[in-house]
Amino acid sequence: MFDSVEIKEVKNEIGLLVKAIRKQRGFSQIQLAKALDVSRTSIQNLELGKNFTIDTLLKVLKEMDLLDQLNSEVLQAKAHVMNAKSMY
Repeated sequence: MFDSVEIKEVKNEIGLLVKAIRKQRGFSQIQLAKALDVSRTSIQNLELGKNFTIDTLLKVLKEMDLLDQLNSEVLQAKAHVMNAKSMY
């Protein structure tokens, strides 16, 4: 009836985005990992859409100047929920 997005799909898309931006900026996984003080495996897992922590994701987004954009989306979603009229 409704098409829903699966968590695995979102994780894969996040990984592809991170990998594309990393490559566009000329970083290796090792260089990015060192800059963020995380392991290369953490970066590899993120890029593969495997188990990664929210902290790793947020560090990468900050390094790639995308954290403000994500925060803006979160605040907008929160405002939408807070301003919605209850159906009960």
